[in-house]
Amino acid sequence: MFWRPFKPKDVARYLTAAERFERAGKKPGDRNGPLGTVAIEVLRELLRLVDYKTGRLEPALLTIMARTKRSKDAVVTALKALRRHGFVDWIRRYIPTGNLGAGPQVQQTSNAYRLALPPAAERLLGRAVEDAPIPDDHAHAMVARKAEWQAQLAGVDPEERNAALFGSGPLASAFSRMERAVEQRNERESARQSESRHES
Repeated sequence: MFWRPFKPKDVARYLTAAERFERAGKKPGDRNGPLGTVAIEVLRELLRLVDYKTGRLEPALLTIMARTKRSKDAVVTALKALRRHGFVDWIRRYIPTGNLGAGPQVQQTSNAYRLALPPAAERLLGRAVEDAPIPDDHAHAMVARKAEWQAQLAGVDPEERNAALFGSGPLASAFSRMERAVEQRNERESARQSESRHES
């Protein structure tokens, strides 16, 4: 239960949150913020290595070093910063050595890592996923196209119009029946009003 499935769409969110967290915590004159440049690089590689379906993430330290082209000390320091601020957690794992009697019975193997998005960093995302405002000229063109489409549909037989809107299926047929019923009701109402005016 240590690992959790990881959504591919969260890769950008996690990395953006970490970068904003780094900038927000950076003091004037300092080279790095609370995470540091190497930590951002390490997080980027972890996000590339995670198994989305299971969340499984267990790269060897040498693998992270090779992918980031950073020293062991730099990677270890970066991982500690990521853990301290809640972006990653891990458990140490050991495997039997097979030694009987003297000598160590187990040896350390690669850690099991788990990614997380700390609330302090998530708040910095704000409405990052919100779409950018549509330019005025583009919005005007969309309105014009919609009006043109509606004008074209207005002169089409209701059944053909509904087939164009909803495809040939039960929904189109239902709308066509409903429109015919509304038209018949309006015709009857118009006829009653006409008779009423003639009588008066």
